[in-house]
Amino acid sequence: MLFRSVDSTFGDVAATDAAFARAAHVVNATYHIGRVTGVPLEPRAALGSYDAATGRYTLYAGSGGAVRQKREIAEVLNLDPDDVRVLSFDVGGNFGTRNRTYVEFGLVLWASKKLGRPVKFRAERSECFLTDYQGRDLVTDVSLAIDASGKFLAMRASNLSNVGARCVSLSPLSKGSGLITGSYDIPYATLHARAVYSNTMSTQAYRSSGRPEVTFAIERLIDKAARETGMDRFELRRKNLIAPKQMPFTNPVGSIYDSGEYEINMDRLLRLADWAGAAKRGEDAAKRGKLFGVGFANYVESSTGSPKERADLIVRPEGVEVVIGTQPAGQGHETSFAQVTADLLGIPFDKVTITLGDTDIVSAGGGTHSGRSMRHAGTVIALGAEDLVAKASRLAAKLFEVPEDQIAFDAGIFSAAGTNSTIDWFELAARAPGTGLPEFASGLKVRRDNEMHRQVFPNGACMCEIEIDPETGGLEITRYATVDDVGRCINPMIVHGQTHGGIAQGVGQALWEACVVDPDSGQPLNGSLMDYGMPRFDNMPFFKTEIAEVLSPTNPFGVKAGGEGGTTPAPAVIMSAIDDALSKLGTPVEIPMPATPVKIWTAIQQIRAANAARSG
Repeated sequence: MLFRSVDSTFGDVAATDAAFARAAHVVNATYHIGRVTGVPLEPRAALGSYDAATGRYTLYAGSGGAVRQKREIAEVLNLDPDDVRVLSFDVGGNFGTRNRTYVEFGLVLWASKKLGRPVKFRAERSECFLTDYQGRDLVTDVSLAIDASGKFLAMRASNLSNVGARCVSLSPLSKGSGLITGSYDIPYATLHARAVYSNTMSTQAYRSSGRPEVTFAIERLIDKAARETGMDRFELRRKNLIAPKQMPFTNPVGSIYDSGEYEINMDRLLRLADWAGAAKRGEDAAKRGKLFGVGFANYVESSTGSPKERADLIVRPEGVEVVIGTQPAGQGHETSFAQVTADLLGIPFDKVTITLGDTDIVSAGGGTHSGRSMRHAGTVIALGAEDLVAKASRLAAKLFEVPEDQIAFDAGIFSAAGTNSTIDWFELAARAPGTGLPEFASGLKVRRDNEMHRQVFPNGACMCEIEIDPETGGLEITRYATVDDVGRCINPMIVHGQTHGGIAQGVGQALWEACVVDPDSGQPLNGSLMDYGMPRFDNMPFFKTEIAEVLSPTNPFGVKAGGEGGTTPAPAVIMSAIDDALSKLGTPVEIPMPATPVKIWTAIQQIRAANAARSG
């Protein structure tokens, strides 16, 4: 039995109805983007310790944000936050599954006080399959109204999100809701968004929360529209993409896209993926008895997350320490944040230390989620660097005995106009406490808080090629290419790595991954890696990935986000390729994800039977 928790409608219902009434073509579809789980490298664990002498609780646990977990645990246990310390360092995998507090975190602290000794919890892999927060699980009914020339007139969507037995997060529903029209200039849209409870594990934000689901719906719907109207699927998209001159663009459900060059990205992808050579590769595959398919999807996603971030910049004679509340789960933040700091302060990279994950040191910050990390951390570090330069200039003026307006800063060196007096950051730090100035009594340091509420909208285009063995349903991905607009790219190697991992997660859902649950009892039916398929190095091709940098006007560096773009279009592009391959036999049959060989083989038999029935 399902119990409704959210029921909301967005958009202009009357205008949408009117557009559908005058449409030359209406295309309808229903899709279920199924339930998956994060499968982090390290299973969930927590160690709690209560110190009777100090009355303080200490928790060691992997998370996406130690500061938030400290606050939540203090509230649950009715404690003063100052009496709680959370340490979260090498997380061992997250993808959203560890961005919310788990019940065991509070229990090990409570038990530690009760027993007078540290208490540890460690989940086995099967426990993770049963009780880690899970992702996706959205049913969407979508309709697209199109005029005779192929212009999109309006869209309807009815999205039903399964939040599980208790509501941990509405992110999967809400983040997708604002992007139902995707990369396209659709004048009117109506969304009916609902969330329901069920006898399953709670769902939570999972990499690119909500966006792969709605991207799947609009992109698969456009493929279906192209087939039903006889239009070319690329030209149908091209005719309706939002143009750069329309930016910032407000879509029909109110999301304001900041910047983007959607058609340019699409054209770059067609070159990168060698679309011109695809026909020849298809002929070669056919000679080998294989069904060849090309999948394509455009995408736009949103990046927001907790709006507040804090950075402490501390200069010492031996280097600069940055204390930041955005902590990594394998994304290389220590490298990227140090790059930004070193460039802004004009110091060597190896002179920067990034401190994170200990709430006795890190006093505020939003953690890592929703693609927020580089944008929020980079911005607050940049603002803190401005404050630090201003403060250091006052110190240099004092030391050089000149007015502050005569101090210049360049490439890590402060100098006094009209003199040969210079000093660097580290000598300033060494001399600061001895100046007698109150603001330098504890050294040369600043604290900067910042708050950003505007979303940014990474975007791109993706294409893959597959070959299917029609006798077995076996599928091989032979080529995969993507172009991703991440805004300013601070570290391309890290972003490419994020894209590769994101692709694997999205393809995993399309072809292998699914949390199978008995519908009557809610009993999970696959509780180990023996019966939960995963992407591996030997079932993925080499990727061709290209970074586009259309800067966002919302922050100093123009950063959007680069951690989730690989995942967002992947399910759609894989299923598009399967659809294209099966069209060689006849009218394709919609296959539910994951598209396992037995499902593909069964679809092939259904197509052949339908062909035989028509010819007979």
